Amino acid sequence: MKDALIVSALSLVPRNHGARGVGWLARSRVSRGLTRIFVRAYGVDLAEAEGGIGDYPTLEALFTRKLRAGLRPVDADPDALVSPVDGRCAFAGTSEGGRIEVAPGQHLTLSSLLDRPVEGERDVIVLYLSPRDYHRVHVPREGRATRWHYVPGTLWPVFPAAVRRVPELFARNERAVVVIETSAGPLDVVLVGAFGVGRITLSVCDLVTNAGGSTASGTLDAPLARGDELGVFHLGSTVVLVAGAGTLSPNVGPGEVVRVGRRIAGIGGA
Repeated sequence: MKDALIVSALSLVPRNHGARGVGWLARSRVSRGLTRIFVRAYGVDLAEAEGGIGDYPTLEALFTRKLRAGLRPVDADPDALVSPVDGRCAFAGTSEGGRIEVAPGQHLTLSSLLDRPVEGERDVIVLYLSPRDYHRVHVPREGRATRWHYVPGTLWPVFPAAVRRVPELFARNERAVVVIETSAGPLDVVLVGAFGVGRITLSVCDLVTNAGGSTASGTLDAPLARGDELGVFHLGSTVVLVAGAGTLSPNVGPGEVVRVGRRIAGIGGA
């Protein structure tokens, strides 16, 4: 009920401007007093972090914290796709009619999500990051980044109650897409913004989201190793992985915890 009330309330406010305000506060020194409250409220495990609570001068610095070196070993199996984030799986499977069901009765159209025509079906994995999670995004499979695409939009929250209530939520929110050409074919990595996400930044280009920009794209020629950092959520969100049908054989399902570097799917039936 509490989450439903939050969603209803947010339908009445300018979400993008609100998120910019939250982002500004999170980057200000004033927010240092909120870091301990945030850790307690969400059960953030700072034992995994590179620093202690005193090392984070702002709420954003805490939120974008790095993990201790070696804490997330990357599965080197050549037939593996690894998780790009810490979080939970929300969907793993193949689209039907170009859509996936992200909540009972709520669907996501892949062409709308990717902002381009999509012919045929796709294998899709949706990964949700809660506020307590580590919020850096890593490369799920080695390859070459060939393109980035930015799609402006609104900023609904992406927690499960919101996904159940807002049609096509992920395709309505602001998002950034990185296309990686892998040995198994192209892989779209979609970073979906959410209310409270002051910014999304990418490691492969100088894109900074939620700055009032319009749709934009660019070409890339950037070699990426599995586990490399790909981007950062500066508060909140969700990652969607999209590959050709028959490419991925997921070994995680809805509700399962995922960790950076751990196998979440086999490639080509593996």
